[in-house]
Amino acid sequence: MRILSNARRLGRVLKPPAILLDSHHPLLSSYSSLQGQHRRYASSVDFTGMCQGGYLDMPQHPISLMMSRKSFSSGAGTITGNPTEGVKEVYDKMLESVNVKRTMPPNAWLWSLLESCKNHEDIELLFDILKNLRRFRLSNLRIHENFNCNLCREVTKTCVHVGALDFGKKALWKHNVYGLTPTVGSAHHLLSYAKDHNDVNLMVEVVDLLKKNNLPLQPGTADIVFRICYETDNWELISKYAKRFVMAGAKLRKTSFDTWMKFAAKRGDTESLWRIEKLRSETVKQHSVSSGFSCAKGFLLERKPQDAAGIIQLVDQTLPDSKKSGIMDELEKLVNEWPFEVIKHQSDEDRKALAASLKSDIPAMVGLLSSGSTVRVNLEDLDKNEIPC
Repeated sequence: MRILSNARRLGRVLKPPAILLDSHHPLLSSYSSLQGQHRRYASSVDFTGMCQGGYLDMPQHPISLMMSRKSFSSGAGTITGNPTEGVKEVYDKMLESVNVKRTMPPNAWLWSLLESCKNHEDIELLFDILKNLRRFRLSNLRIHENFNCNLCREVTKTCVHVGALDFGKKALWKHNVYGLTPTVGSAHHLLSYAKDHNDVNLMVEVVDLLKKNNLPLQPGTADIVFRICYETDNWELISKYAKRFVMAGAKLRKTSFDTWMKFAAKRGDTESLWRIEKLRSETVKQHSVSSGFSCAKGFLLERKPQDAAGIIQLVDQTLPDSKKSGIMDELEKLVNEWPFEVIKHQSDEDRKALAASLKSDIPAMVGLLSSGSTVRVNLEDLDKNEIPC
């Protein structure tokens, strides 16, 4: 009995005090204003906080709205910059649609937001609303598919346009929370930016993302990648990626072979040049002006001016008259620019010997062209530009 009495006494001591509020307290007045509006499944609450089944009228009070926003928003409220007024206005309308009205906003709103993005903060809002839309489609509409490929391409294009490359790269993730469907077309927008800015690091990142997300390598991808490697004089990277493209079964275009062969000829790497030429001949039957002159440079490096003249004459005979002006341009570059480029890439001990051979073999080749072709070159240009030894 004594134990029971002590237990009861202890229970009274530990019992939490009741919180008494007058009728004017903010919490009670707020609660009163909630009654008689929207219904939500809830319960009558006793003093211990236990619930019994029933319905309680609950409107979209600011507190519940904040909870709703928290569950659907990815944190766009943490943006430190200033988004464009028009973008913020559309963003708020779309967020209200999914969070408050529980309806999918019109597609036109999303495209309007996309077209209005001007800065990095706008892109943050764009990606936040994409995340909310994807979540709404999944939880409310039971739509598991991503948005279509066209939207992904336009999103990436917009990211590149405003310089938000970090978000642009997210559009290439196969598994993303934004509902975007990554495509090679999206990657090309990023690669084109890298080409325009000679950004090798961005190119490497994008190509790696293509590989990690199982996106197929395409001929257009090789065009851009090869050009970046050429302009930045990165032979190691073009060799690495060319092997990857070939092994992936990508059918390289003439323009890709032109860049690749021109690069090999500029470096004086005849072994690579002939290997590329063999691969080109298996894919493309007819020489372009660029590939033909790359082969001519290879013959000159091997001290075969007659073969160099022969390949140029072959190109001259197979091309239509409308494209023959390109032959003169390439021939002038071969005489006035290429010798300096190729010698620059040689070791010190090889430069003198190569300079001597080019001084004699280039005029010999031009002489053969003058006797059997419509192509003419002023040899005085070669005399003016003395090849360095």
